[in-house]
Amino acid sequence: MMGGEFMSVYKGIDVSKWQGRINWNLVKADGIQFAMIRATFGWGKGNTDILFDINYEGAKKVGIPVGAYHYSYARTPEEAVKEAEYCHSALKGKTFEYPIAYDMEESGVASLGRKKISQIAKAFCEKMESYGYYVCIYANKHWLDNYFEDEIFENYDIWLAQWTEKPTFDKPYGLWQKSSRGKVDGINGYVDLNEAYKHYPSIMKLNGLNGYEKGKPSKQENTKPVTKNFAAGEKVKLKNTKLYATATASKEVNTISGEYYIYDDKVMNNRMRITNSKDKVFKRPVGQNVTGYVKKSEME
Repeated sequence: MMGGEFMSVYKGIDVSKWQGRINWNLVKADGIQFAMIRATFGWGKGNTDILFDINYEGAKKVGIPVGAYHYSYARTPEEAVKEAEYCHSALKGKTFEYPIAYDMEESGVASLGRKKISQIAKAFCEKMESYGYYVCIYANKHWLDNYFEDEIFENYDIWLAQWTEKPTFDKPYGLWQKSSRGKVDGINGYVDLNEAYKHYPSIMKLNGLNGYEKGKPSKQENTKPVTKNFAAGEKVKLKNTKLYATATASKEVNTISGEYYIYDDKVMNNRMRITNSKDKVFKRPVGQNVTGYVKKSEME
């Protein structure tokens, strides 16, 4: 969520071969609004989830929007690039309304430390972005608190795993895995339950990401702001407004006036990123398309 502000909540699940064959008609009838499907793990021949295609086709057939995730074993940025290349090979020809997540939780990788793990995450995400995918990082709260540098939170969505009644992670996140013991019609046994706080299908279709051609969302799609007052792509007029290089910088780098656009829907330290062209909204890499950070309160 973004700073504790109210927004729409979408109910979802994440699945892999461990859920066995799923009756997706019953899943949809039970109120599930999206599914994150394991696609791949590691790299190399045979590292695709054996039910990935079946789950993808089943969810799509009944109209459930989907994303995908890759389970990481990478210990170097070079191996992370190999994982991205392998993941891409499994995703080609498919469309995804939700992000492609990099699942980072392998215990043997934790000893590498914050800097190295952040480099691994960045390498995977940048490679996937080069293929035209909207990526996010999946990790539990302990990993997010201890193994990632601020750059990761500023540049990528977070899928928080914290199995509690109420999450306590204090940085922005777009998805929350809230339980590993959910019960959903059409699935035998337990399944992970999730919430999403953005209308991701609009982001993908409007910006031509995840296999979609760039265009306009349908009238039925909810394109309301996912923060309280400002949506990605919204034009804002600034007058003598302080511009910051990062979300946490204490001193401004400039004072700006004129018309700008909200780059994305993240609120960090009461600041939002702006860009000088609507064509740059959501464009990656971030550093080449973002003008800087402006206090949200100064745009109100």
